[in-house]
Amino acid sequence: MQQTPAPTWWSACEQPGTGVLSTRTPVLSWRPPAGRAECSAYEVETSWDGGAPQRHRTRDGVPRLAWPWSPIPSRTRVDLRVRVADDSGSPWSDTLTVRSALWHEEDWAGRWISPPDRDIDAVDHGAWELDTSFELAELPPSARLYATSLGVYEVLVNGSRVGDIELTPGFTSYQATLHAQAYDVTSLLRPGRNTIVLTVSDGWFRGRNGGRQVRNAWGETLAVRAQVETEDTAGTTTTVAMTGSDWSARPSPITRADLMRGQASDLRIRPGEDELCEPVLVDAVTAPTPSWSPAPPVRRVEEWWPRSVTLLGTDVSIVDAGQNISGWLRLRNLGARGAHTRLEFGEHLAPDGDLTTAHLDIAPLPFGQVDEVTASGEEGEVFEPRHTIHGFRYIRVTHPGRALSADDITVVAVHTDLPRRGWFTCSNLDLERLHHAADWSFRGNIVDIPTDCPTRERSGWTGDFGLFAPVAARLYDIDGFSRKWLHSVRDDQLDNGLPAMFSPDSERMRNHPDHQGLVGGGSAGWGDALIDVPWTLYTEYGDTGILADSWQSMWAWIEYALRCAREIRHPSRTAAPAPHEQYIWDGPFHFGEWCEPRRPDDPPLSLESVMAADQGEVATAYLYRSLTRFSSIAAVLERPEAADHYGALAGRVRDAWRTEFLRPGGRTASDSQAAYVRALTFGLLPEELRDAATDRLVTLIHENDDRLGTGFLTTGLLLPALADAGHSDLAYTLLLRRGTPSWLGMLDRGATTMWEEWEGIDADGTAHASLNHYSKGAVIQFLHGYVAGLRQDPSSVGWHRFTVHPYLGGGLTAAQFLHLTPRGSIDVSWRLDDAHFALDVDVPPTATAEIVLPNGDVHHRGVGHHRFTCTTR
Repeated sequence: MQQTPAPTWWSACEQPGTGVLSTRTPVLSWRPPAGRAECSAYEVETSWDGGAPQRHRTRDGVPRLAWPWSPIPSRTRVDLRVRVADDSGSPWSDTLTVRSALWHEEDWAGRWISPPDRDIDAVDHGAWELDTSFELAELPPSARLYATSLGVYEVLVNGSRVGDIELTPGFTSYQATLHAQAYDVTSLLRPGRNTIVLTVSDGWFRGRNGGRQVRNAWGETLAVRAQVETEDTAGTTTTVAMTGSDWSARPSPITRADLMRGQASDLRIRPGEDELCEPVLVDAVTAPTPSWSPAPPVRRVEEWWPRSVTLLGTDVSIVDAGQNISGWLRLRNLGARGAHTRLEFGEHLAPDGDLTTAHLDIAPLPFGQVDEVTASGEEGEVFEPRHTIHGFRYIRVTHPGRALSADDITVVAVHTDLPRRGWFTCSNLDLERLHHAADWSFRGNIVDIPTDCPTRERSGWTGDFGLFAPVAARLYDIDGFSRKWLHSVRDDQLDNGLPAMFSPDSERMRNHPDHQGLVGGGSAGWGDALIDVPWTLYTEYGDTGILADSWQSMWAWIEYALRCAREIRHPSRTAAPAPHEQYIWDGPFHFGEWCEPRRPDDPPLSLESVMAADQGEVATAYLYRSLTRFSSIAAVLERPEAADHYGALAGRVRDAWRTEFLRPGGRTASDSQAAYVRALTFGLLPEELRDAATDRLVTLIHENDDRLGTGFLTTGLLLPALADAGHSDLAYTLLLRRGTPSWLGMLDRGATTMWEEWEGIDADGTAHASLNHYSKGAVIQFLHGYVAGLRQDPSSVGWHRFTVHPYLGGGLTAAQFLHLTPRGSIDVSWRLDDAHFALDVDVPPTATAEIVLPNGDVHHRGVGHHRFTCTTR
């Protein structure tokens, strides 16, 4: 007899790959059993440290449960399992075992210790080693190491590196939040004497940050805090080692370490030379009680041999990694003792074939990423820097006195280890390359936070992630990663509701009310990420918890924007204010559409013109959308008065936008492609004017030589707007356009990631700005939602209901998109053979799908595999 399938676990708020809970009251989620059309309720069971089980029955069939029991104590093993609570005989799921961490300050026996660093004003700093030893009479059944730092740390126990996590403890707003890590070190211990060494360098805490390369953003003194705990068979925990005054400090072989600038190591320096030891400083810093990241950690996620190694000149080679990434190189063949190797990292080769980074300079600061290593001469020696990270495709290696081959080099991609959730293929190789480039551009910008670029800024700009998060959620599980970043956003937000431009905020604008960058955080489309990202997480994963966690932050942002609309009036408005202008948001500053393609005869942009521009049309549109979403969020959180209040305000803002910026006949005041995309997709237009606005958008595209003219905010929305309005043919024309501006034009000029500017590499081969900015890659949502045809219904959350509606065009004959949702896998695959169309759809348990075929036929299906065919003419 075939066994009834069981649910499978999705998440218990543990840090993926570590099994460590990030909260005392986790949200549990699981996938429904295969083949189930619906589930009315579930039963969840937990036991702590092998004790008596506790059970809870859910009130509905939603495969998600807010923690119903008391908060989990520190150092607790938690076993979890779930089953369907009905008469079907559903078996229990496999047991998920997780462990709680150290929740309270009193759980930490280790004290903060610091190296006696006397050169804090030096141009560059090296790393320090802090160490101790401890005795064990016998091997314990289990042992765990807890550690954190102000700076970046790594740990050796008895000479072996602990764990596979990089750049710990990660990047947060350290003044408010500091994460720790827990490691199982049982297999590394031995009876008798054991040693533990923590290597700490500047990291984000004290090293260079942002476009201005700010240093000492959160402090001048490095520090670490750690302890080793063993547990016997009776469950008794003993702390056998902890940071304190008995530790020693010494300079490490890492003589220079900066996340932006690079790392230098002198392997002739031997760790453990007693004459270099100095006492540590104890409690020289103050820091928040360590907490635990909900995000997957940063890891070395992929490795490969370089595409080529080309000799440029005597003892100088150019290494082509084949892909623009974030990461580093692992280098072998370091030469004889004293041999010095220099590695310079960048994104582009000049026309003469040499590396150039001039396009990454931000005046007056030159930008460079340089690693150096001096060999000790030991056989098999390897250099792999772990206290820096680079954005690069090419490396200029200076290697005096020896040859360099591809066998000596491993390319290592390093970023947050997000679980994959989406895969796209199609019959057009250019579009597959475009998807690959957009994917890699995002991957290159997820080193613990979502950054704008992995090179010259590396900042967690709100606008970039706000617009890309819905796309990223189709490709990866971004839930914990986004929650971690949103925590930093809340840490940096001012009391008046104004967020920082980027978080974590290395400019520390919250502490500097006169900072000239403050107004940038309040720009429409950037600050709105405070609402857009939680909304994305809710709709993708179905968890209301992130809405509750972010409620105060979202409310403060909305009230800040409303207050600006009410109290600030753009200087260009000289007539007496009309009543509707209290809802026009035109100050104090907005970036506007930003980075719209420029024509050769356009005057150069100046800072003065950007600051003075009236962006009220853009900003008021965003105010309407954010108010609409915030009203919906209030309804989800069962706050009916707030839902009604902000819903009514949204209506007034929409009416004000129409009064101020919508002309008779459906034209907008700015009459730009971006304006019509925004008006159509945000729902700003009266129904009777949508066709006229669409026609004007189409006309503007044709007048622009069938090229896009949208900028940062709306480029990702352009093709869906056209397809939804009945112009999928024009959407395909833009998608497959070559030259400048176009997506495929970037690929034709060698891009393997998305560029910051459309002409990131000009016709002369000269690079401009960043060559790894993922925002333009938002176009791939058209590949997922319109080429393959998979879209979640607007009123659905957690993929309860979705539509499959492929838009044929562009000469494509096949496409597939597989998306792993909280309910299970949705697999959409279609093929066109002459006029014969065939579509295969897998609907996961407890979900329903509406299928729209090219001939107009509509079908509704539940769980299972379904095949549809039709003719297209």
